Amino acid sequence: MAARAQPEEGTEATASVSLAERRRRRAAEAFATLPSRYLGAEPGFCATYEFRLGDIGRTWHVRARGHRCEVRPTPWGEPDVVIGTDAATWLALREGRLSGIDAFATRRLYVRGDLDVAIGFEGLFRLPGGRPPLLRISSVDTRGPALSTLVAGGGPEQIVCLHGLGSNKASFFETISALTPEHTVHAIDLPGFGSSEKPVRAPYDAPWFADAVLGYLDAMAIDRAHLVGNSMGGRVALELALKRPDRVSTLSLLAPAVAFRRNRELAPLVRMLRPELAAIPHPIRAERVRETFWSLFARPERLDPATADVVADEFCRIYRSRAGRVAFYAAARSIYLDAPAGERGFWTRLPGLEPPALFVWGDHDRLVPAAFSRHVAEALPSARQEVLADCGHVPQVELAERTNAMIAELIAEQQAPAPAQARPRAARTARGRGLLARVAALSTR
Repeated sequence: MAARAQPEEGTEATASVSLAERRRRRAAEAFATLPSRYLGAEPGFCATYEFRLGDIGRTWHVRARGHRCEVRPTPWGEPDVVIGTDAATWLALREGRLSGIDAFATRRLYVRGDLDVAIGFEGLFRLPGGRPPLLRISSVDTRGPALSTLVAGGGPEQIVCLHGLGSNKASFFETISALTPEHTVHAIDLPGFGSSEKPVRAPYDAPWFADAVLGYLDAMAIDRAHLVGNSMGGRVALELALKRPDRVSTLSLLAPAVAFRRNRELAPLVRMLRPELAAIPHPIRAERVRETFWSLFARPERLDPATADVVADEFCRIYRSRAGRVAFYAAARSIYLDAPAGERGFWTRLPGLEPPALFVWGDHDRLVPAAFSRHVAEALPSARQEVLADCGHVPQVELAERTNAMIAELIAEQQAPAPAQARPRAARTARGRGLLARVAALSTR
């Protein structure tokens, strides 16, 4: 009788384990290795995380503070952050095959609590093989307010993203995903917003914000950067480029909040209203914030409905602080009072803009209408302009793929050899005139 072949070591044991159980074991191993991979946190940092892996029905709790990290199945109390995902996504995150912002942007991960603390989790740990994390969130000391920043990628070109009024670095998650790892992307919270410092007596106008961004470039030893700005962030990017063109490689301006040329009859009254009045506590309803958020988009159905909940929670968390309220109202006031004319007026200075600029407008933008592109074409005919159909005020979110492709194209053109970049001025002027015709047709619809 022939002898029965013996199974290889571990074959029977492996075969007897279900796929779900193998997932549970791999997920548990990944959590167990976190303390040995911990990079440490900034002084004073302490956060507790609750991870829910819904597909395998397991929950883990992680506490990170100083130079110590602990993991256990039972909670320490109410967590600072709840993160929900599935086992496959969790393993991809821990192995460096996926970043947290990629998972968040593709709806493979949800967050409850402080979004900065949640996204910054992966930056606290080395990847397998001692590799650095794919991104890190940190506070950067400048000569002015300390700024919270998310840095991702490792390419030679430095890109700095500047958010709009009432927003934060999270509005550029999809842009970060699109531009890394070929470039190094910095998404910062402007002072007064997100997790950055909020000095109560600051002016919160474009020149002051521009100085803060310049301080960030100096602190990070960045000689020149490509600036990407949405709404208020676009106006800040323009101010920095007008003031220090030697520090700016390109400008990608997404519905920039440029100075109003009409409807300025309330300027004297607005000038009298002091933003410090916002320091008085007053209620804010998350439902109202959600309504305002959805009004920014031409077709809200393009976004995950849960996005509004995350945005509302984050806005309310910041707005409930005295300094956060004052910063919001001071910045809003400065946007309205931005002088259009005169020696220091925005439209007076715009023709002197030197860095290559791309202006992207949404034809359904209720805050900064696409008609502003006519004034840009008159003042700066060399600028490239695009009016996106069926788009609102946040093109990098609503039409992310198309918007980010245009940003990448502008950056790539500036990296090309000089002859490939050059275009006759007449051709650039003609493009500006062509845009005027498109906008005129748009306004008659």
